[in-house]
Amino acid sequence: MAKHILIIDDDKELTELLSEYLASEGFRTSVCNDGASGLAKTFDDSVDLILLDVMMPKLNGFEVLKALGGSHPTPILMLTAKGDNEDRIQGLELGADDYLAKPFHHKELIARINAIFRRIEIVKQQKGKATQLSVNQVLLDNATREVTCHGHEVVLTGTEYEMLHLLVSHHGEIVSKDDLSEQVLGRKLSPFDRSIDMHVSNIRRKFLAHEASDKIKTVRGAGYIFLTGEA
Repeated sequence: MAKHILIIDDDKELTELLSEYLASEGFRTSVCNDGASGLAKTFDDSVDLILLDVMMPKLNGFEVLKALGGSHPTPILMLTAKGDNEDRIQGLELGADDYLAKPFHHKELIARINAIFRRIEIVKQQKGKATQLSVNQVLLDNATREVTCHGHEVVLTGTEYEMLHLLVSHHGEIVSKDDLSEQVLGRKLSPFDRSIDMHVSNIRRKFLAHEASDKIKTVRGAGYIFLTGEA
């Protein structure tokens, strides 16, 4: 069955063009032209991916993300104004999986969408293995995709879970931002792209909410290390 993409954007001309192009690429689409109706549609189990604009009537994209609480199971690709880094950072902080700046090339959009679906397929394969990974009081369960830290549940987005899993799998070793971007986001890291930094920051913040010590060390110019013992 064709993947179902929900487009939430108030630009009707753009949504018509996107719907036509995505249909030509084998996707089926639904469109909502304001944040309130879009938020209601996000709970449709048939939706496989959400394209979410920032500036919209009734509810803007950030308000939609806040309402979803950063733990919505459907991946979200945020559409932001070109060059507006604050929008990108805020979207990632609120739980978006990735962002794409307007105006964008249609081929880049398809590449981002396909990268997300490839990651989801890998996740399904990992679930079948039903393995657990435990390092430094952090437990990841691939079967349920649940994370606990010092016995407390930590709710992560899909992207955050994959990023943490990669770091924990290579605990005690430096994992470069390039590797994190290619293996988790499915794309090469671009200059000035802060997506990886923001996802790692979100994971740290959620751990520290349980009064845990910082378990991820930044290695300037190299990447990140998940520590093997208490920091």
